[in-house]
Amino acid sequence: MIIYFGVLMKNNLAGKVSFKFKPFLMLVAVFSSTLSWGVGAGIQEEKEAGMIDYNLGYVVDAIPKLEEAAEEGDVEAMYYLGESYRLTHMGMTSDAMEWYLQAAEHSDPYAMLRLWGGGACVAGDYCPEDADGWREKALAEQLPLAEDGDAEAMLALYYIYGALDDSDEGNEWLERAANKGNPEAQHRLSTMIRDGYGFYWSDSHRSDAAVEWARKAAEQGYVPAMNTLFALLSNIGDVKDGWDWLVKASDRGFLDARLNVGSCYFNPDKRGGFCFVEQDKVKGWAIFHAANAETGSNTSQSLLRLNRDDITYEERQEAEALAEGEWLNHGPPLSNFPPKYGF
Repeated sequence: MIIYFGVLMKNNLAGKVSFKFKPFLMLVAVFSSTLSWGVGAGIQEEKEAGMIDYNLGYVVDAIPKLEEAAEEGDVEAMYYLGESYRLTHMGMTSDAMEWYLQAAEHSDPYAMLRLWGGGACVAGDYCPEDADGWREKALAEQLPLAEDGDAEAMLALYYIYGALDDSDEGNEWLERAANKGNPEAQHRLSTMIRDGYGFYWSDSHRSDAAVEWARKAAEQGYVPAMNTLFALLSNIGDVKDGWDWLVKASDRGFLDARLNVGSCYFNPDKRGGFCFVEQDKVKGWAIFHAANAETGSNTSQSLLRLNRDDITYEERQEAEALAEGEWLNHGPPLSNFPPKYGF
C-alpha cells in the first residue's frame, strides 16, 4: 500500500491536483500499522549508506539508497528522502512533498515545517485536517510533549516558534532544551551566544558562556560541538585544549576536523599556531589521501593538489600505504554533520 500511495500522490502532484489532502490523511491512518514495520537488515544497510552520502552532501546519490527504507515505513528515511529531493532541485518538488507528507503523518515536526515552507497548503492544497496549517499542527503535537519534559520536543519548538515569527518564545524553549541536556540545543545555544545572543557584561563573559555550552554538548559526544569548541578555545588562546577537541572531532568522523589534523601534520607552521604535533608529511598526506578516497570532497582534492609539489613520489607511496592501513575506512564514516533542519 505504501508504494501504491507514493505513485498515486506523485502523479497527482505532478499534474493538476484532483483531491484534497484530508482524504489522504484518513486513508493513511487506515494503513498506519504497515508503516511502522521494522526494515530488514539489507534495507537498513542501504539506508545507512544513503545517510553517509547525505551527510557528505551527495544528496543525489542518497536518494536511491533511502527509498526502500522509506517505502518500508522508516520515518527518518522518509524525511531525509524529502530533504534529498528538495536539496537536489533547490526547492520543493512533488517527490519531496510526497515524502514530507508521509513523514508528517508520523508526527515528524521538521517535515511539517518543510511542508509549511514549501507552501503545501497554498500551492498544492495539501493541508492537515486537524489544524490551520503545518506550523500549527507541529505546535499542537510538540507543545504537550515539551511541557511533559521531552527535550527533543523542546528543541523542535525552537524552530516551530521561529516559523511562527515568535523567536522570543522559541529561544526560551531552546534554553529549556539545553538545560534539560539536549546536546544539539546546547550547541545551538553556544553558537548563538558567540554570534551575539543574550546580554553579557564583556566579550570575555560572552566567550566563556559560549565555551561552557559547547563543552556540555561536546562532553556528551556531540561531534559538531567538538569542532566548535576547538574554534572557540583557539580564539581565546586556550589552543592546547582546543587542539585536543579538534582531534576528538576528527576521530569521530568530522571531515573538516580530519583535514585540519592532516594539515597540521603536513605543515604545522602554516596553521596559525594551533597544531600540537611535529611535522610528518607522510602522515599528513596519508590523511589527505584517505579522506579523499573515502569522500571525494572538494577540500581533500584541493589539499592533495596544492601540496603535491612539497612531497616526494616515494613519500607519497609510503603515505598511501599508511592510509590503507590506518586511516581509510577506519572508525566512523566521515561526515559534514549537517543539522537535521537547516537550509
